[in-house]
Amino acid sequence: MMSRINTALTRLLGTKLPVVAAPMAGASTVHLALEVGRGGGFGFIAAGYEPVEQLRAELSSVSSTLPSKLLPLGVGYLGWKLDESPNTGIALLNTALESNVQAVWFAFGKDLGRWVRHVRDFDSQRGSGRKTVVFVLVSSREEAVVAAHDWQADVLVAQGIESGGHGHASAPSLLTLVPSVISALAPNGPPVLAAGGLAHGSQVAAFLTLGAAGAALGTRFLLTPESKYTAAQKAALISAGAGSTTRTLSFDRARGTLGWPEGVDGRALRNRTSEDANAGVNMLDVRAKFLEAVQNDDPARMLVWAGEGVSLMTEIKGAKDICEEIHTEVVQRLQSVRSLLRDT
Repeated sequence: MMSRINTALTRLLGTKLPVVAAPMAGASTVHLALEVGRGGGFGFIAAGYEPVEQLRAELSSVSSTLPSKLLPLGVGYLGWKLDESPNTGIALLNTALESNVQAVWFAFGKDLGRWVRHVRDFDSQRGSGRKTVVFVLVSSREEAVVAAHDWQADVLVAQGIESGGHGHASAPSLLTLVPSVISALAPNGPPVLAAGGLAHGSQVAAFLTLGAAGAALGTRFLLTPESKYTAAQKAALISAGAGSTTRTLSFDRARGTLGWPEGVDGRALRNRTSEDANAGVNMLDVRAKFLEAVQNDDPARMLVWAGEGVSLMTEIKGAKDICEEIHTEVVQRLQSVRSLLRDT
């Protein structure tokens, strides 16, 4: 039987493994999130760019199959998409809250505090006494202080420069960011999760020893049968080397998703789309070839988000199995660290 790794995160969520599957637009699924939960962790889906009706359908597809009214998963939101159309943003957020999801995750917005307050107000008005767990993504000490002190976030996700998908181009390395964030918070402050380039339980254990309460992984969960990534995208991830990723906005330019706050770009596998954009090829031509590649499932030009840890990932495996493997690795590494303190 899997034992609980006792951290502030696992106590807060009632999980056994201090690992969260990050929300990934175009990749996360309800099934992926639930399988992560079955493996002892906690999973998110992403509201991303989808309409309210699609999110509602995804959540209702599983709510009727679970014994508890509480949905043991979370929904991630892009702050700038919520800000873009506030009425739609409120509808998207309320859809998750009305479905009784256990947590929400906010990132990349000009006023994330507004949406955190909306969640608090919703919880207060429904009068059940249940509090939705609020995760906030941060990439600096200053952002962490605001999220913890001003917004009263329940969990901070410290995202280093190594992270796949979107992030702040000025973010420090994860090994620098996590201690910086932890040192800025009060001893009773919110749990801090490490995010960026993580692949194995040994890395999660390392950040636990630095004071983190857990870790958020993304790329590792793309390589699962439960993710939306195609076979070609997954094959590209498996074949990627240590220097295969690049930070760029070229894919956002190609697909027309350019509402990101200033300073935010994305880490993905380098391919002909990013190379052509960097070389100054006309963006209309880049976009046309990109869209053709999407239709043909061709990773030579299509988008494949990936963190720097992608070269450590070598196989497709079920999300539940990944979590169980990570749990074993974390326990082994923590026990090994403990042995260093034995008297000789």
